[in-house]
Amino acid sequence: MKRIIVLSAAASVMFLVICGCEQGSRGVATTQPAPAVTTESQPVKAKETIEPNQAKIEKEPVKTEEAVQPKPGEQQTPPAEPNIKQETIAPTPIQPVENNAPKSQAAPALHISAAELCSNCTEFLKKYVDRQGMVDYRTLSHKKMELGNLLDKFRNLDPKEYNSWSKENKIAFWINAYNLNFIRIILDNYPIESTRVLRIFWPPNSIRHIKGLWDGHKFIVMDEEFTLKEIDTRFFQKEFDEPRVFCAIFYASISGSPLLNEAYCGKNLSNQLDSQVKKFLAGGNAFRISRENQKVYLSSIFDDSWYGQQFAAKYDTDRKFKQQEPVIRAVLNFLTNYLSSQDVDFLETGNYTVEYMRYDWTLNELGGQ
Repeated sequence: MKRIIVLSAAASVMFLVICGCEQGSRGVATTQPAPAVTTESQPVKAKETIEPNQAKIEKEPVKTEEAVQPKPGEQQTPPAEPNIKQETIAPTPIQPVENNAPKSQAAPALHISAAELCSNCTEFLKKYVDRQGMVDYRTLSHKKMELGNLLDKFRNLDPKEYNSWSKENKIAFWINAYNLNFIRIILDNYPIESTRVLRIFWPPNSIRHIKGLWDGHKFIVMDEEFTLKEIDTRFFQKEFDEPRVFCAIFYASISGSPLLNEAYCGKNLSNQLDSQVKKFLAGGNAFRISRENQKVYLSSIFDDSWYGQQFAAKYDTDRKFKQQEPVIRAVLNFLTNYLSSQDVDFLETGNYTVEYMRYDWTLNELGGQ
């Protein structure tokens, strides 16, 4: 009986051992695939969740820092592009504007007849110049645009149009251009300012207080730059050979020839110049005889240092006025064409000396300054 019990107990133990081993083997089998599952799921999670999240974390802070606090010297791609655009685009419109501005603003060449331009000038001069040649600068100082519009016609005149004109029209054109630009220069410096030192030599309203009056103020005629001196030298002294012009051009001063209150026009230029010479001589600032003192007084414009040589070239003579120097002989010979018979007789046969009058540079202003 005991043996039976022992055998039963042994059989039970062995059964339990065998069952335990099977369960242990099953437990190992179930735990071995687990790492394989875990190993396969990790790459999936790394691709789907970790990498995109890491990319966002790396990019988003960069955008935030660059947008809010851009730091100089940092090599960041997003802000670099707008900076490059600003550097390349900003200068682009500046250069073309500067280079093309003169072309876009340049007025087309003006085609206008000499007669029409003469009429325009006459209309202006009659409004602001009286018959004695005095100019209303005070009123004109408020009408600068009107004068500017008139001078634009000289500025923009087509040279081809000018070249088609007669010599008389060309002379008239340059006299008018000279006189009108002289008025403009006066207006640009009106009222005239003077210093105490210079007032010792000239009155306060003398045009000599205007610095660079003849060669320092530039203007444009037919798209070419000029000064008063350049017009005088190039056209009046060299090209035209017409000394009467020097009694017609404007000096804006009391001792100068009076400004004609109409334009010079080619069709009657010779008559206008003759009339202007007579008017100049009759005014007392160009010619005067003192029979008591046996003296003849001439304007300084006839002096050898001024325009005397221009008269010598055309009116020189060795048949009369033999006691005088060549330049004075020529000037006196010229003047005899415009003086009374009594004055001519005195000049041709009298004994006298010639003196030049002191020039009065006071502005020829209507009503005084």
